[in-house]
Amino acid sequence: MSKRSNNIYLVGMMGAGKTTVGRHLAKRLHLRFVDCDQEVEARSGVKIPVIFEIEGEAGFRRREAQMIEELTQLDGIVMATGGGAVLAEGNRRYLARNGFVVYLCAPPAALYERTRQDRNRPLLQVDDPQARLTEIYAERDPLYRSVADLVVEGNRQSPFGVVRMLEKRMREQCSA
Repeated sequence: MSKRSNNIYLVGMMGAGKTTVGRHLAKRLHLRFVDCDQEVEARSGVKIPVIFEIEGEAGFRRREAQMIEELTQLDGIVMATGGGAVLAEGNRRYLARNGFVVYLCAPPAALYERTRQDRNRPLLQVDDPQARLTEIYAERDPLYRSVADLVVEGNRQSPFGVVRMLEKRMREQCSA
């Protein structure tokens, strides 16, 4: 299957800004925006922490994989994936094969600042969420990079600045 250049998939850690950037990017490009985690919640009828509580992380990952398989079959979308979507090889394959993958990379300290008050992040409901976030980052960063067509480093830009820069870099990369 050939890569669909009109689909854009945003990957990255929780708190990296995938949903915010994705919404703005989709609007600017006149594409439909979908958030994989929100789609899982809509289909299951419960929030992600409840899925984790009842089915565990493995149950949530199964639901996430089914959703990614389905959503990557759509055309003309900007999709924000969940932070752990890259853990499954099948998900990485679907993303890489069916769209332009952008890794929004931010350092763990910045991610912690963005997520520390958020109780809807089951993996951070531990005694030391900053240390856990650093562990998760170390595990996932190589996976994000392996699937990404474009890596956006840093965390100092506004979402609008990231969208403008993304648009420019994607055009440069697509015309090369």
